[in-house]
Amino acid sequence: MKRAVFPGSFDPITIGHIDIINKGLQIFDEIIIGIGENNDKKYMFSLEKRFEVIKSFFAKQNNVIVKTYKGLTVDFCKKNNSNFIIRGLRNPSDFEYEKTIAQTNTDISNIETVFFLATKENLNISSSVVRELIKNKGNYQLFIPEGINI
Repeated sequence: MKRAVFPGSFDPITIGHIDIINKGLQIFDEIIIGIGENNDKKYMFSLEKRFEVIKSFFAKQNNVIVKTYKGLTVDFCKKNNSNFIIRGLRNPSDFEYEKTIAQTNTDISNIETVFFLATKENLNISSSVVRELIKNKGNYQLFIPEGINI
């Protein structure tokens, strides 16, 4: 079975994340959404809320598993028998940032990173933009999966 981990904070999950997950499911038998916990980062939504929202959204899809973790993503991958990390790319600066992390992860663990390009409709969607829309009472529903209530 080919299993991949899609790590992130998912604060909140967006339609861009869903797009990357769907692309990943075309290649991998199973995807583990790894919601990372970083004490240095300030989140809008609690870890528990992010976990429940994502788990509920994928409740009927047995090939998508939702878990939380602390520490290195490669350690989380090893613990979950995954040799692959999935990352989405929206622009060249995403690639430069992600490439460095991917090379380091491969050097320290032999875990490969697979990049998926965002569709043109999702190029400008980020959790940061969605958080700003939520804070300022903008129409954030355009950018989160239908059926998700935050």
